[in-house]
Amino acid sequence: MAPMALTLILGWWLVAASRAEHLPRPSLSLHPSQGVSLVDNVTLRCHLPRPAARVMLYQDKCWRTEKEKEKGQTTVEFSFPNTKWTDLGVYQCQYRVLDPPGTSEQSDPVELLVTDHSYPPPGISLSPEEHVEMGTNVTIQCWNYGYQGTIFLHRDGHSAPVQCQDPDGVSTATFTLFGVTPADAGNYRCSYRPGGSYFQFSPLGDNVTLKVTPGPAHPGGTEQLHGNMLAAVAGGCAATLVFILILILFFLLSARRRRMWTDESHGAPRMPEAVQLQVPPSDSESLTYVELQAEPPSTRLPAPPASPQPSVIYAQVRTGGAR
Repeated sequence: MAPMALTLILGWWLVAASRAEHLPRPSLSLHPSQGVSLVDNVTLRCHLPRPAARVMLYQDKCWRTEKEKEKGQTTVEFSFPNTKWTDLGVYQCQYRVLDPPGTSEQSDPVELLVTDHSYPPPGISLSPEEHVEMGTNVTIQCWNYGYQGTIFLHRDGHSAPVQCQDPDGVSTATFTLFGVTPADAGNYRCSYRPGGSYFQFSPLGDNVTLKVTPGPAHPGGTEQLHGNMLAAVAGGCAATLVFILILILFFLLSARRRRMWTDESHGAPRMPEAVQLQVPPSDSESLTYVELQAEPPSTRLPAPPASPQPSVIYAQVRTGGAR
């Protein structure tokens, strides 16, 4: 009995583990995503890809709290009123289903950091300034006035930093945007995390605005493009015509060769039709020349010679007396 129970338990565990591998992962977001200060209200939202029974929240890989999901709920919120130092850290969420039983993997981590206003905001510069032609490389420099640590580049509308650098002993970070497009336009700011302080950030600094304009049109570019299109179309038509002519010639040659092969396969050349020759009326059998050739000579008897006909002499007789 004991081995059977052990087998059932092991089977259930294997099914649960397999189910956990196939459950889609949840996602976790932080609101507000930046500029959080101590005593501010912070909300962590766990987004569920499928119905779940319970949702668990982890802080720095350790279980922090959990909630039961209500019917029809696709997002479960965990709120921290009056954020404290102990609330800072790295968070992940996870959910559990009952039918069939299984547990999903943990979400990607989200950092809950606070802004320490005792640090001055960083400086920022943009080169070239503001209006930049599309395809140009743009450089953004940020400096933190000697506080070391990591410098972050932020873009308005994005919750996470777009780039970061650890200057290693200097206070200035250089961020390069290669071949900018209109999608890179926007307001950029910087912040930094002072050396030795992991969950504290400086306030966001002033913003610089990047505006991307289309590059100058090349003279004659439209005409050249139109000419290239016409040349391409003409070349395509000519190639198609040549291809069609080659196909027609190929089929004609194939048909002629097929006709010659057919004539050769039927045998010897055709004989001319027999011509009937009429024999003189004296020949009573009235056979044609071909029939005479077809009849064996041994079976034919020579015809008797025709009896000679008497000669007829015509004379002119004149009557009457002499004049």
